[in-house]
Amino acid sequence: MKVGVLGSTGFLGQNLVSFLNANNINYICGSRRLNGDEKVDATNIDNINNWISKNNITHITNCAAECGGIGFNQKNPFTLWYNNNLINNNVIMASIANKIKKLVMLGTVCSYSKNTPVPFKEEYLMAYGFPEETNSAYGLSKLNSLFGARAAYDQYGLNVINLIPVNMYGPYDHFDDEKSHVIPAIIKKIDNAIINNDKSITLWGDGSASREFLHAKDCSEAILKALEYDKVYTDFINIGTGEEITIYNLAEMIAEIMNYNGDILWNENNLNGQPRRCLDVSRINNLLGWKSSINLYHGLTETIKWYKQNKGKS
Repeated sequence: MKVGVLGSTGFLGQNLVSFLNANNINYICGSRRLNGDEKVDATNIDNINNWISKNNITHITNCAAECGGIGFNQKNPFTLWYNNNLINNNVIMASIANKIKKLVMLGTVCSYSKNTPVPFKEEYLMAYGFPEETNSAYGLSKLNSLFGARAAYDQYGLNVINLIPVNMYGPYDHFDDEKSHVIPAIIKKIDNAIINNDKSITLWGDGSASREFLHAKDCSEAILKALEYDKVYTDFINIGTGEEITIYNLAEMIAEIMNYNGDILWNENNLNGQPRRCLDVSRINNLLGWKSSINLYHGLTETIKWYKQNKGKS
């Protein structure tokens, strides 16, 4: 098995590469930010085909994606929809053309409807209507790729596993103001408040929405389990912890870890996004024998430490 990691310089990609390296898995990176045989623009199918051929890749995991937080999603819906459809369609087509032995595609929890009963089960996808409006373009583009990959199995026999991760966090996350998700955004705001001796911070929404958070290292382990799974399985598979926390309690936990004693205020003029998110993870537990192992408090502590050591670096 030689694993090609597309999007290897992104948040999940860097965590996956680190995990594969630690487990002595034969892999090669692929990203538009690299050089030589590893430089791959996933929006260009010729780039992907050449990368696979030159490096004798047998297995692929696609971590390449265009994504961001609620604010970025609202400002750039067409960019998200177009680029993710282009990337994912190219990866599937190249995998068919090069007879890849196993393709692991990554969807998103954003593909579930706003009205999906909690916990989200895989069979609920598309059963309860349109994805939540603040993430709909991204959610639909990733959902399209999951169905496309499954269709590629039906027509061409492509051995694909479709994973649906919940909200992720961890080292290498994006902490820029435009693209950051909720955990890095809160960490950065609190860090700035501590530096500036601010007595309060203001966060998006009212804090009532709940989310489930998965450490990227745990997700990387699940991806490796999927790559090594030697049977055909075309249904979708949730990846998560099965535990949810309100954004209010999340902010309080991060403030505690960072020893911030200021007030946490809420801007209720901004949207909360989906009211609740929490996955049913029984399928991946039973099928792949995988369970998350990093609890949220420990994972946040590690992430905050990584951020402090790396902030300001390009």
